[in-house]
Amino acid sequence: MYRERIPHVVAAKVCGPYSLFLTFDDGVEKQVNLRRFLRGPVFKPMLDPAEFARVFVDHEAGTIVWPNEADFAPETLYELPDERGDAA
Repeated sequence: MYRERIPHVVAAKVCGPYSLFLTFDDGVEKQVNLRRFLRGPVFKPMLDPAEFARVFVDHEAGTIVWPNEADFAPETLYELPDERGDAA
């Protein structure tokens, strides 16, 4: 859980359907599944795995972004459970 500062995503890699392996600026690494969050018009294109795979890190914003400017707050990503269970 983050406390006083907002964590920033420094790296992201697609590692499965709707899943990303994320690295944060404090060294935390986790695999997260975003499928349940891909709702509404801005996220609908990311239901296509090819579009989902177009994700990139916006280092200025400190989070992941897609070409249509859809993004997630980095603190939301930081709070998501690691899909790998105890592997984190």
